[in-house]
Amino acid sequence: MAMKKWVVGKCDRALAKELAAECDTDPIVALIAAGRGLTDPMELEQFLSDEPFFQHPSELADIQAAARLLEDAVAAGTKIAVFGDYDCDGVTATAILCHYLRGRGADCIYRIPDRFAEGYGMSVEAVEEMKEAGVGLIVTVDNGIACHREIARAKELGMTVIVTDHHLSKDTLPEADAVVDPHRKDCPSSFKEICGAQVAFALICMMENREPEELIPYYADILCVAVLADVMPLVLENRCIVKYGVEKLRTSPAVGLSAVMNVAGLDRKTLDAGRVAFGIAPRLNAAGRMGDAGRAVELLLADTMMTALTIANEIDADNALRQKTEKEIFLKAITLIEQNGYGHDRVIVVAGEGWHIGVIGIVASRIAERYGRPAIVISIDGEKATGSGRSVEGFPLFETIAASSEMLSRFGGHQSAAGVGLPTEAIPQFREKINETAALKPYIPPTLHLDCKLTPAALTVDLAEALRVLEPFGPGNQAPVFGLFEVTLVRVTPIGQGKHLRLIFSKGENSFQALLFGVTADAFCFEPGDVLDAAVTVEPNLYNGVYSVTVQIKALRMSGLGEEVFAGMEAFDDFMSGRSRKKEWLLPSRAEIGEIYKTVAEKTRVEERIKYLFSGRIGYGKTMVSLAVLEELGLIVKEADGRLHLPKEQKRNELQNSGLYRRLTERGETV
Repeated sequence: MAMKKWVVGKCDRALAKELAAECDTDPIVALIAAGRGLTDPMELEQFLSDEPFFQHPSELADIQAAARLLEDAVAAGTKIAVFGDYDCDGVTATAILCHYLRGRGADCIYRIPDRFAEGYGMSVEAVEEMKEAGVGLIVTVDNGIACHREIARAKELGMTVIVTDHHLSKDTLPEADAVVDPHRKDCPSSFKEICGAQVAFALICMMENREPEELIPYYADILCVAVLADVMPLVLENRCIVKYGVEKLRTSPAVGLSAVMNVAGLDRKTLDAGRVAFGIAPRLNAAGRMGDAGRAVELLLADTMMTALTIANEIDADNALRQKTEKEIFLKAITLIEQNGYGHDRVIVVAGEGWHIGVIGIVASRIAERYGRPAIVISIDGEKATGSGRSVEGFPLFETIAASSEMLSRFGGHQSAAGVGLPTEAIPQFREKINETAALKPYIPPTLHLDCKLTPAALTVDLAEALRVLEPFGPGNQAPVFGLFEVTLVRVTPIGQGKHLRLIFSKGENSFQALLFGVTADAFCFEPGDVLDAAVTVEPNLYNGVYSVTVQIKALRMSGLGEEVFAGMEAFDDFMSGRSRKKEWLLPSRAEIGEIYKTVAEKTRVEERIKYLFSGRIGYGKTMVSLAVLEELGLIVKEADGRLHLPKEQKRNELQNSGLYRRLTERGETV
């Protein structure tokens, strides 16, 4: 994992005290809210309120025209096709609108493109097929904003076309009869961060001439899944939808969603936004990732539990296969990244033959998290290639990809996630071009945001209970993260068959226990006695009628590291990718290289520990150069899991035999 820059939120305790008194809330809640920008009492009260809050659908450009066109089509008996997308947002939007129109007596079918044969969005062939089937009106959901050619063909054939989408629009809009998209440049809507299913819901509200607050009780569960699956920020109406939706999923979910929860083994009593995001949404996504997304639509439209359970079991099997396939591709991608040095690029672009295009987006997310930089994973199919990218905080991925549009056959998405299509032969050129563009932007180190600092004594059940008022947690409203600085690691105990760790820390007279999930003892880089900074979350835990507080580790680092480590990180990456050579940040002395060698020689160590031990003393860049030179000379061996040790056969070598070392020591300008 990449080292992250820890940023502690600004805590105005005086303001927080005033907010707590005025809004009658816990002081720690007010402190966190103020640090997140909720400094106005009315805003905070609205945020904490259980009352529904929505922007009016009429704020969306063209939505009134879209509603009239659909009303006319329903009244005239015109055959309507809802054209959706194969991801969770797309299938939920399709199900919402199709169910509503059929309930109004409309002659309504739906069409989801095949991810593998057709790809994202409408095709001319699909338009012509819908025309042959007697469709007179097409309404897109979660797509369409980029389908200029396809919509033009539909108009040639005499069809009415309504676009409802939420993706970024290009300079010109398609020539549809109505285009509803909060991101079109002339849309006056006040809140833009809504998903495709929400746009479809707004259209239903407009057709019914009713306020969203009136209809949300009927649609909250399915909208909740869509919002969480599409990683919308949990603020304003998104927060309201998820809050209502989780409650509806607990008490009276739709038949299809109830079946998914049964198959997934989700306990409704403990259901929360996180369990919806990781338990329900991936299964609906799996239908389109691994096969026919139409099954997910049929699941959501099912009116009997027997039908719903049959489909839910099928897509649960798809989800298991998805997980297996994703893991295999991730490991292959990591191998290629390490072998080719792509991990030093500003944007990682990695490609493989025949990689399953249904999971490359998830793999891109995992790579972006691992390396702390945007990643685009590309699947090669002969002369054509398809890619999916995920960004990191502060990096405009869509904008950066757009600068390479001349070599792409297609692209689309958001600033945080995007898809591309391109000729296979253009992949190296695309990698070079996108990194040239990215290098013009300021270097953004991976960042971890902490709400505030705490002492171990503050980790109480009362704290955990007080924080529940801030739920639901998710993007844009993450669970509060607290920093405990200069705590001493006392004991490390493997739990969960060795897959996780229980850690004991102390500071002064206080001690606390914390859980670290997904890390084995062999991969853990810290040792008892280390003085660390810990980033943690807390939540209440009820067991055998007794409440306790569960402390979960989000990140650990050696105490005392300064921000100069990130300048060294930038210098090392730029040097390894050939962009610049800043010797003062990178060139270690023979003694420094020797000291690192001796440390590895003492015993097998995780590379991350070497980074922490030496970055504060000689600098991150020099530490990483030393490790790279020693590995290049065969003096140390780095395993796939990051462990470092000496080779079985010891040998002597000279630094000048390292090409990397020679590149640094040869004469030349420092860039």
